[in-house]
Amino acid sequence: MVKITFPDGSVREYEQGVTGLQIAESISPALARNVVSCGVNGETVELNRPINEDATIALYRFEDEEGKHTFWHTSAHLLAEALKELYPGIQFGFGPAVENGFFYDVMPKEGDVISENDFPKIEAKMKELAKKNEPVVRREVPKAEALAEFKADGQAYKCEHIEQDLEDGSISTYTQGNFTDLCRGPHLMSTGAIKAVKITSVAGAFWRGDAKRDQMTRIYGISFPKKSMLDEYLQMLEEAKKRDHRKIGKEMELFMFSERVGKGLPIWLPKGTALRLRLQDLLRKLLKPYNYQEVITPGIGGKSLYVTSGHYAHYGKDAFQPIHTPEEDEEYMLKPMNCPH
Repeated sequence: MVKITFPDGSVREYEQGVTGLQIAESISPALARNVVSCGVNGETVELNRPINEDATIALYRFEDEEGKHTFWHTSAHLLAEALKELYPGIQFGFGPAVENGFFYDVMPKEGDVISENDFPKIEAKMKELAKKNEPVVRREVPKAEALAEFKADGQAYKCEHIEQDLEDGSISTYTQGNFTDLCRGPHLMSTGAIKAVKITSVAGAFWRGDAKRDQMTRIYGISFPKKSMLDEYLQMLEEAKKRDHRKIGKEMELFMFSERVGKGLPIWLPKGTALRLRLQDLLRKLLKPYNYQEVITPGIGGKSLYVTSGHYAHYGKDAFQPIHTPEEDEEYMLKPMNCPH
């Protein structure tokens, strides 16, 4: 038997090898229907992963951050599976869950171009595959075997990832239908829970974020366990467009954007600058009675600082690439967060 400790501190005993789903079923059928993943000793795992020793557990539904991450991670794989069927010969980079949905970086074969016009057929294929309720199967394979499998499938980017980033030993892969991916997980047990999908945008993205490497196609999407949830999300987006700060800011002459400066980098105009300074003064007045003190730190820092803080491991793939100094053997990075050094 193993002792399972719940978030409220209560403890129950189960047979060794019990799964998160079985634990959810022992609590209530309704919970078992809605749970998507579980946390075992702080690590989010699949609901069918056996628990063989005493552990703490948390059961995650879609409404939980961990649950969304699991749901959208599997949806990224579903997107890749659909793209593999629609665009034979396509190659895959990375496909993670993000704050609002997921994306996958792909390289279509020469002559194939994926644009907004293709969104409906990609969504239709994803729904078709999800209806099959394909099981998502985790495997632990030796590095050499994983490399051989992806070489045989012609996946050059996956092979580079295996050779350069993954240590010798076993590597976890996940398979659903005819698609297999390198992945740590966690995932849904099957694709059937994905009831509504929307491809939201397409953009260019350099392989590994390096402007000297291949430019891939990044496809963004979002998914939900109910169509009504997708409808609510799309309605929220429409309402948000009416209140878009970029639109309002331009109308009020607060700031402007220039392609020469870069997308998303505001230039504060006189009215906007005056408003910004007033807000800063207000904050200073509010903070002073509580003995807050201001500090100013550089906009960049040594890479080793962010390795120590954990930011590099968490944000490294999405951060601007390190700045190399010719005189010193050092790498610097733009601050990935707004906290001081």
